[in-house]
Amino acid sequence: MNTYPLKSMTVDEAKKFQFKLVDMVTRHFKGSEVLSLGDLGVVMGLNKPRTTLRVEETIADFFGVEKAALVRGAGTGALRSGIMSIFKNGDAILVHKAPIYPTTKITIENMGLKPVEADFNNSYDLSNALKNNDLKGVLIQYTRQKIDDKYDMEECIKTIRKVSPSIPIITDDNYAVMKVKEIGVQLGADVSAFSTFKLLGPEGVGCVIGKRKYIDYIISQNYSGGSQVQGHESMEVLRGMIYAPVMLAIQAEVNNELVHRLNSGEVKGIKSAFLANAQSKVLLVEFKDNIAKEVLKISEELGGAPNPVGAESKYEFVPMIYRVSGTFRAADPTLEERMIRINPMRCGADTIIRILKEALERIEE
Repeated sequence: MNTYPLKSMTVDEAKKFQFKLVDMVTRHFKGSEVLSLGDLGVVMGLNKPRTTLRVEETIADFFGVEKAALVRGAGTGALRSGIMSIFKNGDAILVHKAPIYPTTKITIENMGLKPVEADFNNSYDLSNALKNNDLKGVLIQYTRQKIDDKYDMEECIKTIRKVSPSIPIITDDNYAVMKVKEIGVQLGADVSAFSTFKLLGPEGVGCVIGKRKYIDYIISQNYSGGSQVQGHESMEVLRGMIYAPVMLAIQAEVNNELVHRLNSGEVKGIKSAFLANAQSKVLLVEFKDNIAKEVLKISEELGGAPNPVGAESKYEFVPMIYRVSGTFRAADPTLEERMIRINPMRCGADTIIRILKEALERIEE
């Protein structure tokens, strides 16, 4: 089985991201302000906490974009806000020919948008879809929706711009931010949306960045005091984003080690192991027999997390050992019987090897 996972940053590359973001913080905050939890409420003239505005400005400068906005609803809310800033009811939206992420699908359906599919793995098909449909924008999910997806974000955007230079492009950068060197807006998209909860930040906070006209629209739609991300939450967003790159790079190192060790036959009963973005970059383990559900049950007893909290949130430090993603199951329902996915989170390869060995030994008995 061939997979095409996104290329993760090395630890050295991730350190540069950390240093760059801290440098940006020193340009926007006094030292004493960094050591505070920030203000609250709708400050006159800003309609949001001053701290939140400064964090947004810091994030915008870090990514090199015109503007950023912190929003409620984590990644789902961020993407929904981004889509609403571009599209109107009845508009045609170009999407990849694959199962759409469930919460994104709900947004598309509730807005009355008309999805037009194209195979983003095929530049010819993508170009034809742009030429032959009255499209109002394009949605590209950075991570994979099918196991065999191999499209490159930069090449997709270049193809789109060649055919339709001014068409709005929004990218879903969940599970890619702080793992890859450049996200959608840095490669030519108009708007990028992602969850800060997946970057060690607070529950329920997302971020939308990009062109000022779209971000200003999002801010105008979140005018009420109850919609604001408060100062202490925005500071937590910033702290999480500072520590996330190196942590995620270490996680990627562990994944690479696991692929090598499992494919070397260290654990009997495993047919193959490989990396894939499903949605997060994870280790997919295929067993020789249809024992996936039994392995999952025993792994939980042995300390593996059976389900996500925010899928790489600050609460998830033990390895997460769980079923393959919904979009992958939709593409091939048989995978659920023989395959599991593993995210090491903060653990080392030895812990996962031990859990898998014990689980398979119990099943054999």
